[in-house]
Amino acid sequence: MAERHASEPVSGPGSASGYTPGSTPAFGARSDDGAPHLLDARSISIRFGGIAALKDVSVTVDAGEAVGLVGPNGAGKTTLFNCLCGQLRPNGGTVAFDGHVLDDMPAHLRARLGIRRTFQRVEVFPELSVRDHMIVAERARRGDGALWKDLLNMAKPRREELDNVERVIDLIGLTEMADVPVAALSLGHCRLVELGRALCGEPRLLMADEPSSGLDMSETAALATVLRGVQREHGMAVLLVEHDMEMVRAAVDRVVVLDVGEIIAQGSFETVVADPEVRRAYLGRTA
Repeated sequence: MAERHASEPVSGPGSASGYTPGSTPAFGARSDDGAPHLLDARSISIRFGGIAALKDVSVTVDAGEAVGLVGPNGAGKTTLFNCLCGQLRPNGGTVAFDGHVLDDMPAHLRARLGIRRTFQRVEVFPELSVRDHMIVAERARRGDGALWKDLLNMAKPRREELDNVERVIDLIGLTEMADVPVAALSLGHCRLVELGRALCGEPRLLMADEPSSGLDMSETAALATVLRGVQREHGMAVLLVEHDMEMVRAAVDRVVVLDVGEIIAQGSFETVVADPEVRRAYLGRTA
């Protein structure tokens, strides 16, 4: 499959996106420190029948930056995630990651570039332990195991695989539960298992879709602390979809607000929550 570089001409709407019309720069634009954006999505549009789910949405994430993507239910946040990861193909616009245009690239190849994702719904194997989940993820990342050996239980994890697994389990704070089947864990701990499984892939960009869904306040705070700590320690970028605004405040550097498929505000957490348009989107009125 041919792969285009971000400096090559791309198709898609050329109109500006977001809350300041005319502000969308061309590909090759750089962050404040002069480095190219790690993720650079431009003028993403998608329709489902007669409904425009996303309308000329442009989002950037720099290397090592944590960005929150927020908005009311139905704003288009998960749809945008699916377009960025390759589960959906937009009708217009283009997505670049580390200088590579991803428009024709399937999800599994995007993952190999260093994009990892968690989902709203917890997806785990109940009978496997925490450690087993990490071993499976580590084996998948390396991609050098033989399936027939796994099926015959002849492929034992190598020392370096086990070392990386133990490192990740320690990062997410589940060392004491490493050999516990996840069926016996709380939802909050299962969310940490999902996070750890993504971290085994050594992501350059972690995309987390509502990781606090179903968690109580203490579990959400713990998850936010782990996510922020891992992000800062390893310098990975994070794009976080989240409804819990306290988690957003704790976990990100910058916030982008979607409403009815369009960006209506972006900036620091404090700037965004004070924006009248954001208050109207959430409360139905300007407060």
